Amino acid sequence: MSFVRKPAEIATTRIGPLARLPAFFALEGKRAIVAGGAPAAAWKAELLSAAGARVEVFAPSPSEDMGALAAAPPRGAIVLHQREWSADDFAGAAIAVADCADDNVAAAFAAAARKAGVPVNVIDRPAFSDFTFGAIVNRSPLVIGISTDGASPVFGQAIRARIEALIPKGFARWAEAARALRPRVAALALPFRSRRSFWEKFTARAITTPDRAPADADLDALMTPATAGEGGSVILVGAGPGNPDLLTLRAVRTLQSADVILFDALVAPDILDFARREAKKMLVGKTGYKTSCRQDDINALMISLAKAGRRVVRLKGGDPMLFGRADEEIAACRAAGIEVEVVPGITTAQGAASRLLVSLTRRGKARRVQYITGHGHDGRLPADIDWASVADPAVTTVVYMPVRTLSDLVATAVTAGLDPTTPAVAVERATRADERVIAAAITELPARLAASPPSGPLIVLIGRVFADYLRTAASDDVLTQDARALRLAQRN
Repeated sequence: MSFVRKPAEIATTRIGPLARLPAFFALEGKRAIVAGGAPAAAWKAELLSAAGARVEVFAPSPSEDMGALAAAPPRGAIVLHQREWSADDFAGAAIAVADCADDNVAAAFAAAARKAGVPVNVIDRPAFSDFTFGAIVNRSPLVIGISTDGASPVFGQAIRARIEALIPKGFARWAEAARALRPRVAALALPFRSRRSFWEKFTARAITTPDRAPADADLDALMTPATAGEGGSVILVGAGPGNPDLLTLRAVRTLQSADVILFDALVAPDILDFARREAKKMLVGKTGYKTSCRQDDINALMISLAKAGRRVVRLKGGDPMLFGRADEEIAACRAAGIEVEVVPGITTAQGAASRLLVSLTRRGKARRVQYITGHGHDGRLPADIDWASVADPAVTTVVYMPVRTLSDLVATAVTAGLDPTTPAVAVERATRADERVIAAAITELPARLAASPPSGPLIVLIGRVFADYLRTAASDDVLTQDARALRLAQRN
């Protein structure tokens, strides 16, 4: 019996709790107060000056660092007042920072700043601060702030170092060019899709050539096609086996540029967090033996949205080109004259093998890998499987969607010559936090699964390459990822 459901839009996931709200102060030409003359205060005065503020420092005995900084500020002027601060000093200030010796002084400074309506930071005393600075990656006007809410500044600095390594210094020039271009692009009054396309192309060129300044020729070449209207399109995107960390960079960029996302029921919910918040997200899942959307309905919806000028992402679990009906959707788009492309994803077999730490083509054990589906259009075991190939001891076979047909598949394969003791591993929800693994000889696996039925997407891997894994797992009834991690830790 089949059950049909209609595509359904889902609500955008709300943002999770924030320890701090990240915000960026515009301080160009504004007055900033710094109390204290020690090196810690000098560093904050340097940041404020770099942001364009006119910094007034109140310190009876400023350090040499502070004096040198005032003599050669990075941007905004730094004026030294060799005295203690007073309440009158806060008048007209945009921001106030203090390096205080104790809580009483910190409380007094914070109270005076707030009475004057000035946001305040007391260095290393978050209880008295309206805001914190965090670690900074400076590719101005591209600026990245990192905060751990005071939990671990060293950790924040480590994250900053990682990001520094990923963001070329030349991005500063491209970010400056983007700022200069924005009014020109806005003046064109382009529709959203065309604007988005322009900035995607701009970003792609910046990423390709980050170490040189953008030339006029670059910008003119980008501006010319932006004036042309753009129709809708369809992009089939592989969401990978489930773990969001396994999304490709191209998949993430595509999700962030989508107008509408049509996603399968097997796509992990966390994957959708990478999508543009404004994108409409619609569940069009096809689930074996359960309520599903008809493929014709999915095709019709996909094409109608693209014809309306939308950028449609068809998001599929694993890789779209493996048992994902990609050929049917591509054919439908071509017949309708809709532009279509594919973003590949990590297929579930690769994800499962990586977590099992087993090579699917181990030398001397397997000379090839084959992927087969466990059920056909009628939900039964396909009649055209090459059983001699499945029985070949030098082949690793990966069976997709085998939940209902595994017993028949095993019986037929053994009849065709598959060794009944061939190692096999069933992986449910591969690569996800709640991944579950059952390892057994192939003839024992159906009964093991029947005793503990899977509730999520399942894949079965069969072959001699799993012999060592099976011996390791022999004492376990059901291995979870946590159990395997614990076992590895105990060995080491």
